[in-house]
Amino acid sequence: MGRCGRAGWALGLAALVAAACVAGVCGGEFSILRSPQSVVFRDGSWPIPGERIPDVAALTMGFSVEEDLPWPGLGVGDLFHRPQATVLVTVKGVDKLPVKGVSYPIENAVPFSLDSVANAIHTLFSEETPVVLQLAPSEERVYMVGKANAVFEDLSVTLRQLRNRLFQDSSILNSLPLNSLSRNNEVDLLFLSELQVLHDIASLLSRHKHLAKDHSPDLYSLELSGLEEVGKRYGEDSQQFKDASQILVDSLQKFADEMFNLYGGNAVVEVVAVKEFNSPLSRKTRSILQASQTQKENPYNLAYPYNYNYSVIFNIVLWMMIGLALAVIVISYNLWNMDPGYDSIIYRMTNQKIRMD
Repeated sequence: MGRCGRAGWALGLAALVAAACVAGVCGGEFSILRSPQSVVFRDGSWPIPGERIPDVAALTMGFSVEEDLPWPGLGVGDLFHRPQATVLVTVKGVDKLPVKGVSYPIENAVPFSLDSVANAIHTLFSEETPVVLQLAPSEERVYMVGKANAVFEDLSVTLRQLRNRLFQDSSILNSLPLNSLSRNNEVDLLFLSELQVLHDIASLLSRHKHLAKDHSPDLYSLELSGLEEVGKRYGEDSQQFKDASQILVDSLQKFADEMFNLYGGNAVVEVVAVKEFNSPLSRKTRSILQASQTQKENPYNLAYPYNYNYSVIFNIVLWMMIGLALAVIVISYNLWNMDPGYDSIIYRMTNQKIRMD
């Protein structure tokens, strides 16, 4: 193969890689800022599918998942010492952040949710004191379970509350170097308000340290899109975007250290950086009024798919029925062939009745 052929082959390979990245195969990064010794994350560049990130969070907390995760980045670790908290921060608007820790590329960066992990915590530890907080400040979307309602009662969750919080005496504006960012710009204030939320979560949790030492695990899921808005407003090559990225990295590292220390070094802090998700996250809902108007979903009368619990339940019911049937047969046989001898209760009762007569 000549030089022209090699050059053409290299250009074709580069074009193929670029096309794969544009299609969403190489988009985003999954980073582990802090983790305890009981959770093992191996060094490497193994890509993690975007839809399996909730499974990573579930496995690190000791929960089971429906499908096996053949990802070599997560080791077995200590099965008897699971982390007390998992903190996952999703940053939109950038593919990579220069944070400290182990990082893995994200394959097929699709939207994900930790609802399954939150439901598992709520189901298994409903009688205890778990803290579950899912928050997206810019979208005014918040979900709290357990003691989170009491711990984060004073947390700002609406845009108006976030703006007012920034101009209070204990705001981060009094200590945070803004550099090229401005206090008079709405986009900059939105970005800074998300950093204020990170500071307030750690501050409010420090007042309830006993919740970090109980036996129920806690979950924090935060979605930050302020950096994305800064990039749209000034451009990704602007000084404002560069300063905002550095401020965000420093704030995330400080937030990770604070949460890690509050839980006594027994917490996992993860960051997902993605410039743009491939498809929007939609929740399937159906109105009650539409129940009579919907068409038949199974026109061919196919059997419904079985989940992984089917074999377990089937064996329990099957062997219980077989055991009960055998017990009834054995008891009936012994009763039918019983010898009413002199020591039998039947003989004594009939004998007494005869004597009384």
